[in-house]
Amino acid sequence: MSSEAYEVVIIGAGPAGIFAALELARLGITDVLIVEKGHPISKRRCPARSRSCVSCTTCDIMTGWGGAGAFSDGKLTLTTEVGGWLGDYVLGDDFERLLEYADGLWVEHGATAEVHGPDLALVGDLEREAAHAGMTLVPMRIRHLGTDRSPEILDAMRAVLESAGVTIRTDTAAAQVLADDGRVTGVGLADGTVVSARSVIAAPGREGADWLAEQSHALGLELVNNAVDIGVRVECPAQVTKRLTDALYEAKLLYRTTAFGDKVRTFCMNPYGEVTTESYGDVVTVNGHSYAGAKTEYTNFAVLVSQRFTEPFRDPITYGRSIAKLANLLGDGILVQRIADLRAGRRSTPDRVAESLSKPTLADATPGDLSAVLPYRHLTDIIEFLDAMEALAPGITGPGTLLYGVEVKFYSSRVQVSSELETQIRGLYAIGDGAGITRGLLQSSASGVVAARAVATRTSLPDRAST
Repeated sequence: MSSEAYEVVIIGAGPAGIFAALELARLGITDVLIVEKGHPISKRRCPARSRSCVSCTTCDIMTGWGGAGAFSDGKLTLTTEVGGWLGDYVLGDDFERLLEYADGLWVEHGATAEVHGPDLALVGDLEREAAHAGMTLVPMRIRHLGTDRSPEILDAMRAVLESAGVTIRTDTAAAQVLADDGRVTGVGLADGTVVSARSVIAAPGREGADWLAEQSHALGLELVNNAVDIGVRVECPAQVTKRLTDALYEAKLLYRTTAFGDKVRTFCMNPYGEVTTESYGDVVTVNGHSYAGAKTEYTNFAVLVSQRFTEPFRDPITYGRSIAKLANLLGDGILVQRIADLRAGRRSTPDRVAESLSKPTLADATPGDLSAVLPYRHLTDIIEFLDAMEALAPGITGPGTLLYGVEVKFYSSRVQVSSELETQIRGLYAIGDGAGITRGLLQSSASGVVAARAVATRTSLPDRAST
């Protein structure tokens, strides 16, 4: 068994881990090892892009340099109101300044300077109409990296880190966080190598949420169950949502249903985009993105139902995975259904889907019946939400609108951390989506900055020189 030593080990090379390393380097700390179980961007190849998901051992969509964000739609939501729970730890004006700083780092490394929406001349009317429909409209400024441009930006960040002296190892999985007497001591790698470190920053991403939960249980750390988000991805002609996307680019709508009082929201609206898949080990879920350049004739977005479980249930991630597995079983992957067929209580067939104005941009989705997968409560909430949204986007509930299922967000267990994102194990920090702290690119990136600054504050130059 070999051993190594670094000042800091960062687990995961998604936005949270990358930004932690960037900030450490800016603060003069470069004795840093980043371990990432996935491939470098240049070697990330997803079979689903050309045919269908084959459940690769290491998913190239979810893992690898840049994390899930590398091939996502690449939207930075420039607001404190959505994107996670980082505002529970960084308060008020400090939070706004932190997000501005993280956004500036994206631009510095190649993100477009262009910011979309909101069109203030149009937002007022939309907000009033949303309120009349029982919805809350959250206007947001969006910086759109684009699925085609994100890899280039993330590779530029890697080049900066390597030139600064940070050690980066892709295709290298962390097996275990090591601690003794309430203090972190390092990381055990899957190949048996033990890496000692005074600080460990765990940023495993959404795909690594299960792993981080397992490590937390082994270390005796407390976990809090976030609400689990389960729903569908909606696809319709871009003209149906044009009024919203022209004014807002991404329309963030919040709603509480009358049927059950549940919270429902839109997520990741992609004007002129396409529906995609992502894999979490043995389950495949639906997602969506749009390119900075190429455009389709359709808009897609998620409608997600948030549900928080109480005692004695403690495993919302497994609950979400179980629903996704059922969809995979019935659809050999992703199911797609016309809203008219769902209302009529019948499954969609290839012929019925072919009659729709929307032609599926996810070509290998299986026409089927979402009511055989999603709980009645979720389906009722989703239909009620779309009926309310009809006031803002007439035609959204037209018979040809397509619903893909299921979409599940696995940021469901939040590790108990301090305002500096340090866990109850001294020197161990938990950040990003996988820690249940964030649920979007900008807050995830910003969480890395928070942890890095805390590490730097506690690390003296003489101590670093002696290790």
